[in-house]
Amino acid sequence: MTREFSTINPATEQVDDTYEIMTIEQISEKTKKAQQAFSEWKTDIQKRADHLHDFAQELRKNKEELAKKVTKEMGKAIKESRSEVEKCAWVMDYFADNGRVFITDEVINTDARKSSVVFEPLRVIGSIMPWNFPYWQALRFAAPSLMAGNMIVLKPASATMGCGIEIEKAFERSGVPDGVFQTIVGDSSIADGLIDSEDVNAVTFTGSVPVGGKL
Repeated sequence: MTREFSTINPATEQVDDTYEIMTIEQISEKTKKAQQAFSEWKTDIQKRADHLHDFAQELRKNKEELAKKVTKEMGKAIKESRSEVEKCAWVMDYFADNGRVFITDEVINTDARKSSVVFEPLRVIGSIMPWNFPYWQALRFAAPSLMAGNMIVLKPASATMGCGIEIEKAFERSGVPDGVFQTIVGDSSIADGLIDSEDVNAVTFTGSVPVGGKL
């Protein structure tokens, strides 16, 4: 049985769009694809940096349309929506430029002959994000995580599902390899499917204390 949900324009109280909720099997396909893409993505940090710069350019190129989507879905003033898109482009460029420094091995003093801290990617990270900054909340986490070599599967807030889908489309248009950043579609009922997936190695969350405790 197909289940659906809709996003509502808060200014008009009209339905903005209607989406079909993904099944557990569809979510599993997404997480498996992410695991398969990991081995190539993790190998070359310069390519990752280049992809993040390209993505930032894609955001800037489509800033107006992306901003309109935020305003229609959650009611933010259009000038604030534009600023959110611009800030997202900035954070992608920032971590593309500085990510190599942040994950460089660190030599530390211990009783051993030689000790160091080595930074390794977690692999596939499930991301559950809120509605109030639908681009920024997702991408401020995504930028350093992607530069570190991780894959991301995003579950946006159901109220701003269209924004989450637009992020995935922007990654695709900018040439980021398939499976590196994916968005799953559904309401809160699909969060368990993402968290419980055997192909998800970690979960990040922004939201209320009660929901965080449940996760």
